[in-house]
Amino acid sequence: MYYRHPYYVYPPYPQNGYWPRSYPSVDTELLSHSAKESKTLMKEASMVLDALSESTDFDAQLMYAAQTSDLDEVKRLIHSIGITSEVDIHYNPDGLRLEFSSPAANMGDARLTIALRWR
Repeated sequence: MYYRHPYYVYPPYPQNGYWPRSYPSVDTELLSHSAKESKTLMKEASMVLDALSESTDFDAQLMYAAQTSDLDEVKRLIHSIGITSEVDIHYNPDGLRLEFSSPAANMGDARLTIALRWR
């Protein structure tokens, strides 16, 4: 003979063992603003890449200024292309790193980093 257990009702538990989380409401304004700023930074980065890929004279001037540790000349050359955003320039004997940031980036909305090798 079979013995039948009484049916017990347990409180519902989620399958993974955790209660569902509540998340704050989504605000897309900052993301949208950051994306728009990033598009501007990408256009300016494209201008720099075009200048570097098309002019060997410009490349030679830039590399010579970097080899002689003339940061002011490197900045002048980069800005002579027509860049309006802020650019942090870092270089070493192996290459160049440009970090673009939007001028109105009071909270660090958008940053774009390009690393190029020349050796």
